[in-house]
Amino acid sequence: MKEPRPAQKDAYALILEAIDSGIYNPGDRLVESELAERFGVSRTPVREALQRLETQGLLTRDGRSLIVSSLDHNALAELYVVRAELEGLAAALAARHATREEVRVLREFVEEDRKLMGDPRALARANRRFHRQIHLASHNRFLMQQLEMVHRSMALLATTSFAVEGRDAEGLNEHARIVEAIAAGDAAAAEAALKEHISKAFETRLKLDASAAAAE
Repeated sequence: MKEPRPAQKDAYALILEAIDSGIYNPGDRLVESELAERFGVSRTPVREALQRLETQGLLTRDGRSLIVSSLDHNALAELYVVRAELEGLAAALAARHATREEVRVLREFVEEDRKLMGDPRALARANRRFHRQIHLASHNRFLMQQLEMVHRSMALLATTSFAVEGRDAEGLNEHARIVEAIAAGDAAAAEAALKEHISKAFETRLKLDASAAAAE
């Protein structure tokens, strides 16, 4: 009996995760041969992954090179408008369809994440986990597909809003209010709470960008 082959590494997922985790930042050049060596895959799937990421707008061509795209002010504003609407809808649907178990998991995430205060990168990862759990609790696969596209673009943000002093406690309190609205089955309140959360995050990011520009 033949031994099962090890699962093939997904070059697209590996590169996307590297961008999302800050290994590659906006403006960084991605070289096919270097990526293949880093991730232990052949150059063909890397080439296909780079083409896919370019098509999705996550990479930009600079001459013959591909670099990680940057979001200017207008693109950032557009992204947050779409994110607020889609995330708000997910919260409203979660308030209608979330199981008791899903609500308990959301509550547990909020409490667990409070232990991460002071660690912006860890909180950013926990934040993605929390939002994805709401997406799952919406029980709408088509909405989840759209939210995945939005969150891929969020990977282009080099810094996290949790890096701003006081944003961690504020953000987690907002998470708690979202969860309680979902638990109460109040779709309107859940949608409003999540939209307000996204608005606060956008406002914080604008301040971050302004501070970074002033320091240049």
